[in-house]
This record gives sequence, C-alpha cells and structure tokens, in this order.
Amino acid sequence: MAEVDIKSFDPQEFRLFQQMGSCSQHFNEDFIFSEESMNVETPQILDKGLMEYGCLHYRRRCRIRAPCCNEVFDCRHCHNEAKNNINVDQKHRHDMPRHEVKQVICSLCGTEQEVQQVCINCGVCMGKYFCETCKLFDDDTSKKQYHCDGCGICRIGGPENFFHCYKCGCCYSNLLKNSHPCVEGAMHHDCPVCFEFLFESRYDVTVLPCGHTIHKSCLKEMRDHYQYACPLCSKSVCDMSKVWEKFDMEIAATPMPESYLNKMVWILCNDCGKSSEVQFHVVAQKCMNCKSYNTRQTRS
Repeated sequence: MAEVDIKSFDPQEFRLFQQMGSCSQHFNEDFIFSEESMNVETPQILDKGLMEYGCLHYRRRCRIRAPCCNEVFDCRHCHNEAKNNINVDQKHRHDMPRHEVKQVICSLCGTEQEVQQVCINCGVCMGKYFCETCKLFDDDTSKKQYHCDGCGICRIGGPENFFHCYKCGCCYSNLLKNSHPCVEGAMHHDCPVCFEFLFESRYDVTVLPCGHTIHKSCLKEMRDHYQYACPLCSKSVCDMSKVWEKFDMEIAATPMPESYLNKMVWILCNDCGKSSEVQFHVVAQKCMNCKSYNTRQTRS
C-alpha cells in the first residue's frame, strides 16, 4: 500500500477533513448517550404500576384466564373462592389447575398473551417474582418466594430457611431438620380444625410432637379453648407435666366413697399408647407408664 503524503493535501481540504472528523466524533457521542438513555428508561418501564395492581392474595400486574372455565380472575385463589362458593351449584364447583394456565392479561394495557414475565405490548414486568412452572406472579418479593422441586409448587420464606422432607412430602423449617417426627404425607391432608388443604395453604403450618400438622392460628385457637390434644391422634400437643401435677393434687384432695375404693378399670394412654389397669377415680385415671392423665377408659 502506498504511503499518503500529508503535505500534498490542500490546506482548505485538510480543514474540511478535520471538521468531518469532529462531526463524526459528536455523532458517536450522541449515539452512546441515546443508548444510555434507553438503558435508564428500561427499568422505569418494567416497574410501572409496581404494587398498584392485584388482589387480596397477590400484588401483581396481570390477571389470568382460567383453563378450566375460560373466565378471567386476578389469581387462582380468587377463582377458587368464587367457584367453590356456597351459592354455586355443587356440580359446577371446582379448583383451578395452576400448572395448566396458558393465558394472562396485562393489567396496564389489557393485552392477552401467553404466560411470560414481561408484557409483549407495553413492556411492563407483570410480576417481580415469576415462576414459569407454577404460573405465579407476585410483586411483593418480601415474602422471599422460591420454587421447591420436591413439593412441585412455590413456597415462601426463602430456600435457605427450609428443607424438603421427602418422607413427609413437604418443606419444613431448618429448626426441625433433625428433630421432627416423620409422618408420610404429613401435609397432604386438611387442617383438622378448619379443614383447609394444608399442602397448598398460604398460612403458617406447624408440626405437632406427634408428627401431625395444623395451622398455627388453629393451634392457638385450640389452646385458647383449653384443648391440648391433637385432633387426629389425641396425643398431647405440649408439655403437660405441670397440669398433671395439679391433677395429682386434685385427686388427693378428692377421696372416693368407700364403695369405689376397690374399683379397678382398664385405661389406654393417648400419649404413650400403653394399656394398664388402675384404680378408678371420678377426676381422671393416671397412666402407670408415663404418668400422663391423657387417658381413656377401655373397660371396667
């Protein structure tokens, strides 16, 4: 390639060349500024309407079309409450199959589209937390949502705080990792108090010493009404030793009539499962094995 002789340029042409170079530099700077502006605007578009839409169950910027009845609802819980209402004919009552949802409607522009996190029309994020498997959208990420492959659904509370027990078939707090009694399918049944299906419940669930599960709020309500036995197996739900001491004092202060002094009965202890023959008392019968008064008479 031949060398270019700068000296051969006409001075006027050289100034024109410099001006063109300067214009080119400004053009590139304008282009970069424009691109940066677009990057600044993108999060603003995604977050438009954040926490302003949704229902009692979720803050989200979309509605869903139910695959079962083809109607539009804010979420599956809204659908289930409406379709399982006492005013609905029992033949038509049903729950929405969450994994089968195919269409969502953007709350900002009204565009109906296939399930995805960002609206194809207005570019808004329809849920800061999005699970493609569960078709779940939620703008309130303070719940620390995560998808559990073992459960097959999304949970709240953060994956670092929970573990999945494959025998029980559900997630438990790490505090119970080495201490909870395993009961197969422990949460795959209704709460024994309110009868809500525990596995998909949005409310806190606790594990009783016997291994059965119940809503925390339902357990508190039981205690408020002085009910301290598991509704499923009748075992004590907490340490009752102080109560048993009061029973001892009550029995000692309540002597039985002479005709009942030698009356013996067979009892079954709900706490330890042992049967024993004990002296009858009108207040209660004490288990000879574990000293519990949580017993029932089986035969006289």
